[in-house]
Amino acid sequence: MAAHRLPTEPPSFERATADLRATEFRSDLSVREIPAPTGLAPECIALAGDVRPEQEGVDSPYGTGRFILLHDPDEPEPWEGAWRIVCFAQAPLEPDIGVDPLLADVAWSWLMDALDSRHAQYHSASGTATKTLSKGFGALSAEGDGAQIELRASWSPLGSMRPHVEAWAELVCMLAGLPPGSEDIAVFGARRAARD
Repeated sequence: MAAHRLPTEPPSFERATADLRATEFRSDLSVREIPAPTGLAPECIALAGDVRPEQEGVDSPYGTGRFILLHDPDEPEPWEGAWRIVCFAQAPLEPDIGVDPLLADVAWSWLMDALDSRHAQYHSASGTATKTLSKGFGALSAEGDGAQIELRASWSPLGSMRPHVEAWAELVCMLAGLPPGSEDIAVFGARRAARD
């Protein structure tokens, strides 16, 4: 997809973080601020999101994600600007869904569609989608077969940060089987992850 660039005044880091903190999310996605990783940029903020968590602060068995906003006024060359978003989303799946050859492409298209539907301005998008199939043996044989989808992506945002975090939140919910407008509907197609 072509880069989405419009002339815009770059926000300050304080304004960008205030924008993220003021974002309202759907009721079945719990989003909280977490310690940001160090050494990636002079300024950063990190969020964690969990779909219908059973316990606050613990990754949800339905789907989870991370959103990190990085700011470096020195404009690192790979970013092609002063801002970079790095995100992660994963969800367990039923094995028959996990073997779908188009699953990785669909996961990436959901992120791009979510960004576009919110008119998020960005460029230099990149990422990977990983499908994992598993089978339990020995003491774990009762867990049977399982599958998981994981998307890691990054892009350089322009303008307001709110459309970007909203797109990430939609992606986390979509991977968990909750499309927009499905608040408080049962999660279908998701396999609860085993807990140790």
